[in-house]
Amino acid sequence: MTEMERNLRNKKIAEKVYFSMCGLFMILTIAVLFWILYDVASKGYSTINWTFLTDRPREQMTAGGIWPAIVGTFYVASLTIIISVPVGITSAIYLNEYASKGTLVRVIRLSIRNLSGVPSIVYGLFGLGLFAATLGLGTSLISAALTLSIMSLPWVITASEEALKAVPQSFREGGLALGATKWQMIRQLVLPNAISGMATGSILALARATGETAPIILTGAAFFLPALPTSLSDRFMAMPYHLYILATQHMSPAQVRPIAYATALVLIAMVMGLNMVAIIWRYQIRKKQTW
Repeated sequence: MTEMERNLRNKKIAEKVYFSMCGLFMILTIAVLFWILYDVASKGYSTINWTFLTDRPREQMTAGGIWPAIVGTFYVASLTIIISVPVGITSAIYLNEYASKGTLVRVIRLSIRNLSGVPSIVYGLFGLGLFAATLGLGTSLISAALTLSIMSLPWVITASEEALKAVPQSFREGGLALGATKWQMIRQLVLPNAISGMATGSILALARATGETAPIILTGAAFFLPALPTSLSDRFMAMPYHLYILATQHMSPAQVRPIAYATALVLIAMVMGLNMVAIIWRYQIRKKQTW
């Protein structure tokens, strides 16, 4: 066997070992995920019924349902996406299409990526200091939504900018060559072909924000509030905080454990539903793309 054949055989063996390890780690990750889902589902499924989903909590959350927590989570998530998505997409368009390539833009991009790794409790303290205290919004639905929007912005901006970068440069050059203004070129050629990536990134950022606990604890979530919020200045119940209280702070943990598992299962279903919406939306949009 020549030296070249020996090196080629060693490379093939190393490649097989590498791919085998990757496959093993993938199987282990999926197995752990399914084990967690099975554990939560098996212990919480029997508690879920129509009354549990539509009733208000009673008797210090040992009876009744989680309807106010579902509604509060929906409200704060809706406000988050209404605030963060337009700002994030507009910022990404400016950074990718209009901003000159220089040191300042590189620093801004680096800062955005660093902000995506900041712990959520830091955003909670920031929201408490800025929105609740300095701006006088208090601990309320709008304070929590603004805090989650700030936390989601780095994800939305990064995903939107990457989607814009994926559009071929020839689309831009062709549009400008035909006499379109820069905004007409972006609106009619670039955005339609980048919207699937933007939508996916935005919904995934929303799914992450929906499951956050630390920011809303400090800015507006209530421990026990059966009444539904009627204005942006009201406090609210939310499923992540409700689950946290049931699992760690309740005086009768054994009594509320089935409710905690059921709440976790509903929250997981909501987040997975948002992810499925992102996948289906991206698939439908990509079928209509021109490239």
